Amino acid sequence: MDFQIKYLTPDIKLSTYDDKLFKTETVFEFHMLVWFISGETKIIQADKSYLFKAGDIFLIPRNHLATIINYPKDNLPHKAVVMHLTKELLKNFYSGIEIPEKNIRDKAKIYSFEKHPLLESCLASLIPYFDLTEAFPENIAALKITEAISILRAIDPDIDNVLANFEEPGKIDLVNFMEKNFMFNMPLERFGYLTGRSLSTFNRDFRKIFQITPQRWLTQKRLELAFYHLSEKNKKPSDVFMEVGFEDLSHFSYAFKKQYGFAPSLVK
Repeated sequence: MDFQIKYLTPDIKLSTYDDKLFKTETVFEFHMLVWFISGETKIIQADKSYLFKAGDIFLIPRNHLATIINYPKDNLPHKAVVMHLTKELLKNFYSGIEIPEKNIRDKAKIYSFEKHPLLESCLASLIPYFDLTEAFPENIAALKITEAISILRAIDPDIDNVLANFEEPGKIDLVNFMEKNFMFNMPLERFGYLTGRSLSTFNRDFRKIFQITPQRWLTQKRLELAFYHLSEKNKKPSDVFMEVGFEDLSHFSYAFKKQYGFAPSLVK
């Protein structure tokens, strides 16, 4: 994979790669504001999928599981400017702003701003700085991030509900969470964190509820979802395996045949 990341600061970067696709399942520890220069990205959450193209701008909230599949497009690399809106930065920004407590709540959805001219101008103005040989001035970086947050608040008054929420995940219902998020191929530690549990508590609670190990349950659920997509949606194995939480097609095919007795390509 021809993959390159240039950092202006730890919170502002330009990512570029030329391979066929890049896929990851992740939970971001901070909000991410993304502007696509070229390429295409599909983001899959528990109850919704998004497709973003060149020119699109969107915000991914922190602490929400997502499968992200990035593609080059039209013979151009996948290229994006990414700004991290960390908890520390946002706490400093909101320190003098009063927000009604009832409105401070996190939302799982991804916020799309399409090709909003103000955001595009803010993020595009960073491009020349990536060619600098000297260090990017910290005061300019702080101004750019403050500008981006201010624009977000101006064009979407509800964005404070996300950006001003500094709570960490509390202990939540394990069954409901796992049934909604089993397709995300995350370490068990992350599942534990997002349900408000240590790894040992997560494993103990899981076995008590499901009467099976987390890993075996996850594999079975992912294969069941794959079978549904293959049989009911007429999808191809190559279009399914990543969306249900498998890393590669050969592993998916092996696990599928082991559970159902025939290859996924034979599903009708």
